[in-house]
Amino acid sequence: MIEIIIFELHLLGALFAFTKSWQEGGLKDGLMAVAIVLLFFTIGWAITGTLASLIYPDSWNTIYFTQDTLSLIFLLIPEVLFYKYYFLGKD
Repeated sequence: MIEIIIFELHLLGALFAFTKSWQEGGLKDGLMAVAIVLLFFTIGWAITGTLASLIYPDSWNTIYFTQDTLSLIFLLIPEVLFYKYYFLGKD
């Protein structure tokens, strides 16, 4: 359940990255920003998913909090820093 909220935050982040890059450099830059965000998300989720499975046992899974939720929370931390420096640090 929490995963849906986190996925929506990622969607909003990708939309923000596209819009900001599109306004500054055009459509090509906007699409490139979305590609960078997707690449960071997929690689980061693969790494944090492995870490979450090592830390969080299967028996603790509930309908609200699973290993995927923990891995997405782990992923959110470096992504916030990435967004801050890559997209907001240009100003």
